[in-house]
Amino acid sequence: MTDVQAAPAPVDETDVPAVEMREISKAFDSNVVLAGVDFEVARGEVHALAGGNGAGKSTLMKILQGVYSKDSGVIRINGREVEFSSIHDAKAAGIGMVFQEFSLVPSLTVAQNIYLTTEPLSNGIFIRDREAVDKAREVFQQMEVDIDPGARVGDLGTAYWQLTEIAKAMAQDARVLIMDEPTASLAKHEADQLFELVGRLKAGGISIVYISHRMEEVYRIADRITILRDGKNLLTERLTDVTPEQIVEGIVGQQIEGMAYQERDTSAEPEILLEADGLTAGSRVQNVSFTLHRGEIIGLAGLMGSGRTELARCLFGIDKLESGEIRMHGQRIDVSDPREAIKARLALIPEDRRAQGLVLEHSVRDNLLLPLLRKIERGLLIDDGKGKELADSLIQRFAVKVANPARPVRLLSGGNQQKVVIAKWLGTEPEVLIMDEPTAGVDIGTKTEILTMIRNLAEEGKAVIVISSEYAELLAVSDRVLILRDGTVQQELARQDIADEESLQHAVQGV
Repeated sequence: MTDVQAAPAPVDETDVPAVEMREISKAFDSNVVLAGVDFEVARGEVHALAGGNGAGKSTLMKILQGVYSKDSGVIRINGREVEFSSIHDAKAAGIGMVFQEFSLVPSLTVAQNIYLTTEPLSNGIFIRDREAVDKAREVFQQMEVDIDPGARVGDLGTAYWQLTEIAKAMAQDARVLIMDEPTASLAKHEADQLFELVGRLKAGGISIVYISHRMEEVYRIADRITILRDGKNLLTERLTDVTPEQIVEGIVGQQIEGMAYQERDTSAEPEILLEADGLTAGSRVQNVSFTLHRGEIIGLAGLMGSGRTELARCLFGIDKLESGEIRMHGQRIDVSDPREAIKARLALIPEDRRAQGLVLEHSVRDNLLLPLLRKIERGLLIDDGKGKELADSLIQRFAVKVANPARPVRLLSGGNQQKVVIAKWLGTEPEVLIMDEPTAGVDIGTKTEILTMIRNLAEEGKAVIVISSEYAELLAVSDRVLILRDGTVQQELARQDIADEESLQHAVQGV
């Protein structure tokens, strides 16, 4: 007689977490990234996930998304145990993710990217592009974001890329949405729109995992927070039961300072290092003029599309000037391409470190040495020993956490990748350093390190231009702030004349 097993009792999905991860472990070679981590998200909850760079946050979420396979542990979605072997498995279970590193195809339109591999078809063969555009427009209307679905992604700024990533995830009807630093490239009013969207999704029963290093965001939208440190659980608490100081100390492992403005002596009249006179390039840089003194930090503030990044690209020779000139030490310099800008002792830390600042498959050492090859030449050859010595000195000087400099730089955490970008350009010994969103996607500890580094560079006599969408960051380091709008400098404010973040926001918005 054959034994008949009773069917399992149905799960009451209203009483179980939307996501439950138990004892999740993961290692890459001998590097243990996760060691028995527990994590769960309730239905209709915004659950913040925090930790220092390298704590394991992104790895844990990539396991949930099906990008990585877990070494051990259990994952349950709505109470049912699942095994994800691919992203498609996770999508089928209703999980979507907005990665910190972009996954868009620049040559395709916004709509084509949103529906890539899920295109609406006619007769199962022909792609209905018009329908994809209409559906994408509906998604953006829901997000209350004005983006042309027919625009080519490669022609858009980084902030539009992030919004397209979010729309791409929303278009998949995800019931669990993972957001990894979604506001890293957004101006404040754009971030406000995102937070309103998050509130609507939450009210609709969608669960959101929100990865962010920005405490004000976490407290604004999250219900609970889980902190990871060194691949292990540190705490899970309701936001009402934990202070920002406790969270920061939990992430970093110690109390930190550095986000507050530290007044510097600028009473003496220092020499003018750089002068921009009537710079014009396209519609985003229109007759821009300013001066930059030795030992001075200037902040550039403006909404998305104001011309901040475009101005940086002109100064570094990436975009061609139509008119105007740039002078160093009173002498006109050639910035027809980046090589000439480097010769003039300018350096640019780009907005997107992964796409513009690093060769991800190359080693940490090779990335550090790319702009420094002339320093390690021996005739027609490269002195490998000298190169190793130079790279090791940069790693030590900028506290880059790397077990093996010969391994690909893509294996480093976001904060350490950013340190590599900064280190390699400071290795060129510039007099003027242009930093475009230098702390995007890094933890609070690394952010403080970078801001302290900026102050130290100014104290050493270098001049620094900082572009940031975070007003607190600009106010922490800037001696002056230039307000850009429609490609022009609308206002110049001394730091002592800016009372707080709200005052700066009003100036940026022109109200």
